[in-house]
Amino acid sequence: MIDYQTDYYGWTVEQADLLKTGHWQEIDIKNLIEEVESMGRSEKRSLESRMIVLITHLLKWQYQPVRRGKSWELTIKAQRVSCLDVLEDNPSLKSKLDELFFKAYYRAKLEAAKETGLDEDDFPEESPYTLSQLFDNNYYPE
Repeated sequence: MIDYQTDYYGWTVEQADLLKTGHWQEIDIKNLIEEVESMGRSEKRSLESRMIVLITHLLKWQYQPVRRGKSWELTIKAQRVSCLDVLEDNPSLKSKLDELFFKAYYRAKLEAAKETGLDEDDFPEESPYTLSQLFDNNYYPE
């Protein structure tokens, strides 16, 4: 049996083969459970990360209108598509959107402050955008 700690790739191939062939007794259940749970957390983190980038760019768009450019616009569009792709592939994450949006806004506000040079208190305490605005391809704050 391949060790999970020393050869992760080999372990995953071995576990997949054991599952395919029905060798249930040989499966490393403890580590397999851990990996499945980790996969779910990874998808959730991916969505949150994309939301942070999206909200950061919306804040920059709104609070630094003279610096607006094609790059920011394309980043906003790309992150909207990426968020929707993650949600399409993981529809149960839709039930976590409010929670993720709340957390993502706080982190995006810090990121926007860092990237713009503005004080974090220059941005609203709570998101000025709604979830529907966040994913609306025609929405750009003024």
